Parts: sequence; structure tokens; C-alpha cells
Amino acid sequence: MAQSTVAINGLGPRGQLIVAGIDAEPIQVGPTQLVGASRQVLGHASGTSKDSEDTLDFSALTRVAPKVEPFALEDAAAGYDRICPGDARFRVVLTTGR
Repeated sequence: MAQSTVAINGLGPRGQLIVAGIDAEPIQVGPTQLVGASRQVLGHASGTSKDSEDTLDFSALTRVAPKVEPFALEDAAAGYDRICPGDARFRVVLTTGR
């Protein structure tokens, strides 16, 4: 079963699946998954620079911090290798040693 099918079936009535990233795999959803419970599938661009600023301000205010797997810039290939099969537990972040 495709991941998008599982995600759609996990939505409650009037639930929304918001696609905020781009993947080469198509999203598979049938009309009965949407119509019966008034569900929606929406695409969303990453937002404006003001959206990013507001998000960072909120994170600082509430002390929310991401969980990351840091990789030195010279180890970028190793970080990428963790992403592709889905082995990265958190967000992979490249560091420059500063």
C-alpha cells in the first residue's frame, strides 16, 4: 500500500493532507477516500521569508528546537546516503565547523 494511501486513510472527517515537499513518487488517492469524509489533498510552497521569520521567532519564544543529525560538510555524501533509504532518524544538517 502506498504511503499516500495510508496517510489519506488516517485523516479524520474534513482532514487535510498538506504536501509541503516534492517527491518524484506520485500521490495515489481514490475518489472514495476523499468524498466520503470530505477530505482534501493540498500542495503548499515553502512560504515567504516573513513566514520563515515568524516561524523562527515562535520557535525561539517557545524554545522549540529541531532534532538533527549533523554531518560535516566534507561528509555530505554520507548524510545523503542516510536520507535516500529513509535511515535518517532526524533532519540531516550539514555543518561547516564554525
